[in-house]
Amino acid sequence: MEEKILNKNKNGMPMLLFTVALYLAAIAATIIGRINSIDESGPKAWGIALFVIGLIYLALGWILFCGLKVLRPQEALVLTLFGKYIGTLKEDGFYWVNPFCSALNPAAETKLKQSGDVGNSGNGLLRITSGKDGSSVNAGTSKKISLKIMTLNNSRQKINDCLGNPIEIGIAVMWRVTDTAKAVFNVDNYKEYLSLQCDSALRNIVRMYPYDVAENVDTTGDGQADEGSLRGSSEVVAERIRKEIQNKVAKAGLEIIEARITYLAYAPEIAAVMLQRQQASAIIDARKMIVDGAVGMVEMALDRLSAKEVVQLDEERKAAMVSNLLVVLCGNRDAQPIVNSGSLY
Repeated sequence: MEEKILNKNKNGMPMLLFTVALYLAAIAATIIGRINSIDESGPKAWGIALFVIGLIYLALGWILFCGLKVLRPQEALVLTLFGKYIGTLKEDGFYWVNPFCSALNPAAETKLKQSGDVGNSGNGLLRITSGKDGSSVNAGTSKKISLKIMTLNNSRQKINDCLGNPIEIGIAVMWRVTDTAKAVFNVDNYKEYLSLQCDSALRNIVRMYPYDVAENVDTTGDGQADEGSLRGSSEVVAERIRKEIQNKVAKAGLEIIEARITYLAYAPEIAAVMLQRQQASAIIDARKMIVDGAVGMVEMALDRLSAKEVVQLDEERKAAMVSNLLVVLCGNRDAQPIVNSGSLY
């Protein structure tokens, strides 16, 4: 379906003035025809005809007002005439089109958890919520299609990462309609279609990554292990999600501008265990650093003592000194010195 832009119909004000002038003329014709149709000399044919024409226009002239359309910036109207697509109004302005044209927007009453669908609770509209994604239906909504950039914030999903660990993740997707004809005619409801494709793309991409950096995991598909992870490579993951969604919604005339991870955490059933694992890993890494530093300091102390010939140490004395220094440097508490006033032997 190719989009047709209607640019020659921005004549709403002249048509409004013309229609009002016709109504005034019809009122005058009705009055004049009525007066002349009951003249004392007898009814006159032209008066009766003028009276009938005036009444007919007063009864049916309002149809011309149905062709007046007002568009604000970043709005569009998809018009059909007796089921046939005739074009789209995209530019802001005052238009007049065939009064029998009808605007079509199958997603007009679909409300998702997104920026453009937030309405006032006191506007008197009926709102019916259905589905866990927060979709709802409002009565009395407009058939205009918004061309603004909108933000879709789907519900959090529980997904297993590549290691099988259940995690909870949520994304925010910035999108807009670029082809109104495809959005209206290629899919049944482009808002629901976008929401479902976001969930599907999120699941497909997340299961390729571990939550945190893991060994022997290939996240890029090149056959080599890498350090990609959901927590450490959020920008890369978000871009892959954006491209995945864009490939799926291109046929619906939608453009995905950006995708961002808004929430990322282990599922509650394993969150406590994984926290203990992270704490243990952090303690081990800290201990390794402390031991490496302590060994280097002991080695430096022995080398400097030997180089400056401060004291001559045999192997047994060196072993005792190394043991004492390691205890002091690697201990969790401050060491309590003990003065030996006697011989080592």
